[in-house]
Amino acid sequence: MYKVLMFDGGVYRITELYELVEDVGGFVIQKTQIQVGIVVTLVVPEEEVPAIEGKTQELGGKLTDVPLAGTEIAVVAPTLGRHHMPHPVCDIAEHLRRYGAITVVMGLARGKGRQTAQISADEKATIEEYDAAVFVLGNFEDCIVKEKIRLFESIEIPVLVVCGPEINGLPNCEGLVTGVCRKVERMRRAEEVEKLEEVAQFLGRIIATSRKEKDEDPLFVHPAEIRQRIESMDVVKKSLRPAPIVLHLDGLRIKIPFEEWRDSLANIEIFGRRLEEVATISGARIGGSTLIRILSRSEVQARDARRSIAAA
Repeated sequence: MYKVLMFDGGVYRITELYELVEDVGGFVIQKTQIQVGIVVTLVVPEEEVPAIEGKTQELGGKLTDVPLAGTEIAVVAPTLGRHHMPHPVCDIAEHLRRYGAITVVMGLARGKGRQTAQISADEKATIEEYDAAVFVLGNFEDCIVKEKIRLFESIEIPVLVVCGPEINGLPNCEGLVTGVCRKVERMRRAEEVEKLEEVAQFLGRIIATSRKEKDEDPLFVHPAEIRQRIESMDVVKKSLRPAPIVLHLDGLRIKIPFEEWRDSLANIEIFGRRLEEVATISGARIGGSTLIRILSRSEVQARDARRSIAAA
């Protein structure tokens, strides 16, 4: 199992850290340099963490666990109007970024009112492009328990529900955090920050469970390995969009048009194979982006077996 860490230190001898990460079979996801300081997000096998900790101490840096790094999370509200507390929604999204996640805030098209609140098939499919979803539902228990549970009952990715009333539990979700109510100001008080921390910690446990499930049938290649090959493409280097490559638990989102660049992505070489042989490549529903979902080792073996039978 891989672990995502963030190194915060100086640029002096930083190449030694890069070389160690490569030697232990890890990857560097992101580098952010500010003058003589640098922040590096890296992925290493869990058993190699002590070696990275030792090198960090030698370089005089600080190593932090960022459990949500390498994920893209959708924070969903019935609407983004003032009726459905945009301040807590944005505060939750911002707080999750501090744990390494890339977050996207979404409002549903017909979310105002308990009778009219609904989610369309297109909205559902869009949400399922992410690694997990946080649904922020509001203040009224009766409204949530009887009506709003329809919004996430058929979502196939992990769902964490955040709401105001003290509810013992809800079906069709992996977790529930209560005590986050409608507000007309930012969540800045100590007790409110504790709630944001609770949301982040709960989601971190959900993501950790997802990682363990995927490790039972590992991906053919780690998403960071593909990122290293894609980020050298000129179209990605010249992209002005924030985070042109976003890692997912089982793949990547590349913010380049699918139709125009599909063939170029499909022909990227990965361990002697073309990318399209070990992953599915499709267009994202929003943003003119491309999604890559990496197949597991068993899926690649099954695909190879089918091809062998067809060729015989």
